[in-house]
Amino acid sequence: MAKPLDGILVVSLEQAVAAPFASSRLADAGARVIKIERAEGDFARAYDKAVLGQSAYFVWLNRGKESLVLNIKDEDDKALLDRILLKADVFIQNLAPGAAERAGFGSESLRVKNPRLITCDISGYGEDGPYRDMKAYDFLIQAETGLASITGGPDEPSRVGVSLCDIAAGMYAVTGITQALLQREKSGEGSGLQVSLFDALADWMSVPLLLNDYAGKGPERVGLNHPGIAPYGAYKAGDGDSVVISIQNNREWIKFCAEVLEQPDLATAADFENNDARVANREKLNKEIDAVFQTMTRPELGAKLKAAAIAYGQLNTVEDFSAHPQLRRITVGSPEGDVNLVAPPVKTGGDEATALPVPAVGAHSEAIRREFG
Repeated sequence: MAKPLDGILVVSLEQAVAAPFASSRLADAGARVIKIERAEGDFARAYDKAVLGQSAYFVWLNRGKESLVLNIKDEDDKALLDRILLKADVFIQNLAPGAAERAGFGSESLRVKNPRLITCDISGYGEDGPYRDMKAYDFLIQAETGLASITGGPDEPSRVGVSLCDIAAGMYAVTGITQALLQREKSGEGSGLQVSLFDALADWMSVPLLLNDYAGKGPERVGLNHPGIAPYGAYKAGDGDSVVISIQNNREWIKFCAEVLEQPDLATAADFENNDARVANREKLNKEIDAVFQTMTRPELGAKLKAAAIAYGQLNTVEDFSAHPQLRRITVGSPEGDVNLVAPPVKTGGDEATALPVPAVGAHSEAIRREFG
């Protein structure tokens, strides 16, 4: 089956997470992706050895690519990369700001040589501004954007447990690149894109920012509760296992009180009659809910919530998630054997996705050098 980006050549001078995320998703969509690596490889290859002796991050983000080892300070290797880029559709890089330009691969000069080329520069804080040259990693951006300040329990801030900023930047890069490819179909010309981790997370932080700027106060840290909706959080059943429930409106609140708590009058009590009141009296509200939930096991509680059409879920561990009946997986080859990865979220026509293998360092160097002279 043909894929949307069949025939598109992507060259990615990349490392770590954000740019590899973007190029891997373009590979999933059918693009040919040539990953440029140093002789020792992308440093993310050495993050850990959890997956058959390979890095979990690397196998996740580098399926379907060709690995070409180059030294971009070597004149012959620079000339080879120039020849490849003359035929490329997309160039992605996430070196330190200015590094690609100093090496002779600045986005503007590349688009002069190849006007149909789409370039995408991924950085920590952007190509300009006072933080331009600051080193930027995911946790640092979580802290700088205020995300950590609204994450965790009341006692202290916390990091979100995945590389959220890198992933967000990679996702925006994919969106920008696909839009630029569509625009090129109309104009015949490529374009230059810039994506930063900071800007990506700034967009995701819009609601807390608007609350701060217009209501005078950002959301508080409330652990496994929603800061602005109640009840919306985790509650323990009588067997010690937890469920997460979500009440989105007063209609659901009335139904929850009548059919789950079996206390219909609670719905119209002054302390709980609307969402603002419930948030203001969250501690008192939680005591009412706990008193009922503690009389049931989690399966019993789940059955009751489902019968009442109340949104709920289980508070799973990663081990639980691994066995989740809704989890879709694909099998991808790697230098050390097959790896079961999460399947791409977007399904096309109901068909399950397939992916090419994760490459060893320089696995395609010889073939690419022959192809491009």
